[in-house]
Amino acid sequence: MHTLADGHGRSLATLITPGQAADTRQLIPLLGQVRVPRPGGVGRPRQRPDSLTGDKAYSSRANRTALRDKGITTVIPEPNDQIANRKRKGRRGGRPPTFDPVAYRRRNQVERGFNRRKHWRGLATRYDKLAANFRATLDLVETLDWLRAIPDNQDPQDRT
Repeated sequence: MHTLADGHGRSLATLITPGQAADTRQLIPLLGQVRVPRPGGVGRPRQRPDSLTGDKAYSSRANRTALRDKGITTVIPEPNDQIANRKRKGRRGGRPPTFDPVAYRRRNQVERGFNRRKHWRGLATRYDKLAANFRATLDLVETLDWLRAIPDNQDPQDRT
């Protein structure tokens, strides 16, 4: 299960792939599914996020190039093997990609979103053998997650 989520861990786009499918190849198709309505409902929906935070599985030269071409700020740590390969090449290895550790800390919201999905036993244990049934369960859980969410412009501590 590959998910692009907003800053609160709510799903914007999800792909279901077999277990042997590489994580790094799923990022660009996921970006193609994102459609966020503009404030006020006027105009075409946004398809390009301002920034993208991901884990080390999505760090590849192809992904970084595609995101840079689209003007998306990338906050993805570089895996140890890529660091070693870059250092082994010396000057030809290039500069390390930029990384903002403060922005990366916000990725825990996405992990919290995955944990909310795992409260559903059918998703956590993958009881459904058919991808269509698993996808239907996932769609239901993600819809309920959006319905239970606190609106972005409200403070959860404000009880008035």
